[in-house]
Amino acid sequence: MLPGTSSLLLCLWTKVVSSTWYEVGSGYAAAERRTNEVYIEETPQVSLPEYRVPQWCHRLNIYHGEATCYSPRGGNYLSSMGTRCELSCNRGYRLIGQRSIQCLPNRRWSGITYCRQIRCHTLPSLYRGSYQCSAGVKLDSQCSYTCQPGYYLEGDRRRMCLDDGHWSGSDPICVDIEPPKLRCPESRERIAEPDKLTTTVYWDPARATDTADGIIKHVTLHGPEPGSEFPEGEHVIRYTVYDQAYNRATCKFAVRVQVIRCPVLKPPEHGYLSCTSAGNNYGATCEYHCDGGYERQGAHLRVCQSTRQWSGSQPRCTPMQINVDVNSVASLMDQFYDKRRLLIVSAPDPSDRYYKMQNSMLQQATCGLDLRHITIIELVGLPPHEVGRIHEHRLSDNIIEGLRQFLHITRSRFNMVFVGKDGVDRDRYIQPVTPEELFSFVDTYLLSSQEQLQREQNRDMCE
Repeated sequence: MLPGTSSLLLCLWTKVVSSTWYEVGSGYAAAERRTNEVYIEETPQVSLPEYRVPQWCHRLNIYHGEATCYSPRGGNYLSSMGTRCELSCNRGYRLIGQRSIQCLPNRRWSGITYCRQIRCHTLPSLYRGSYQCSAGVKLDSQCSYTCQPGYYLEGDRRRMCLDDGHWSGSDPICVDIEPPKLRCPESRERIAEPDKLTTTVYWDPARATDTADGIIKHVTLHGPEPGSEFPEGEHVIRYTVYDQAYNRATCKFAVRVQVIRCPVLKPPEHGYLSCTSAGNNYGATCEYHCDGGYERQGAHLRVCQSTRQWSGSQPRCTPMQINVDVNSVASLMDQFYDKRRLLIVSAPDPSDRYYKMQNSMLQQATCGLDLRHITIIELVGLPPHEVGRIHEHRLSDNIIEGLRQFLHITRSRFNMVFVGKDGVDRDRYIQPVTPEELFSFVDTYLLSSQEQLQREQNRDMCE
């Protein structure tokens, strides 16, 4: 080596070192102060030169946090080009910026990152109260609330500053703790009115006073108004009152309504009942009815009395007694009025094929005929051998002739007339009719409401 060469190399090496290396944790010496902030610069789109000596970024110093770095050149080169660092903050601090940065060829880190202290907002003042906090608005600070004497704290008594920068719970309030005074009417018991299941009940409204400022906000009634109709049973009436501070007071009383009842009546055999109201309450009346073909024997009406007993005695329904020994057709027909329907079958001869066919079908439908209150009257033959009968009862010649004239029934051919319970001619037939057709006509057009109810109850009786 030539003389002076060593001195020249040393000078050049000193310049290189002084322009390439920086104080740890201080950035670029005088150009950068003690901070973690690194400006982002785009990496030039040129092929990177190969460095024999590692190029260093300034050493990271994360205040209130730490950086975990990995270098492609090994653990001794944690600030060399290509080094990647994962950043995190201590508890109570929030990371602002990128979580991962890299040392770029321009000797700068790829991002600006720092740790900011977590703080909650200042709590609002408490009306008629105050609070004290253990550490102001910092993380984990606990604030305790208290109210002035005479007021009660509603809500959270303690709140804590959480990791997300918000307080736990919600703002409490201090309220007046003295409720108003409220007095309800006395409970009462009433008897239902005759023939009704209800009664009218009156009372004076509840009286309210306030012990604080004397101001009553409003009184609310929960339940029927005084003078309302109350049904049987116990009814709880409530009043609610609020003062100016919205303190609430409540009171209640009961209205008990009793219904006097008689034993439940049973309908007579071959009959039914029609009752008012509930059927066995005080004042209710029950009327007895008999099925078609039966007549009532005894009182037709009974009343439930305040002694819980029925007036009168139980009537009976006995088979209808048909009196054929009458002087006129009107007297005969009156016996069936509102009780039975009549089917008058007329034929010129007992051997008439229509008559025989019709008679056979009707004999097989006895149950259905009786269920629909239908009585058969037969007028068969020609004078002087004409026969008229209702079951086993024989009709006189005068009544036979009267029926034919009254209902316009011919002797010359087979024909039938169907008469309703009201005595009105409802339908006529010149050929035999099946029981099903006849029953369908009755069920569709002629049944009363009570008969329809009984028909539903006895639908399967003839099956």
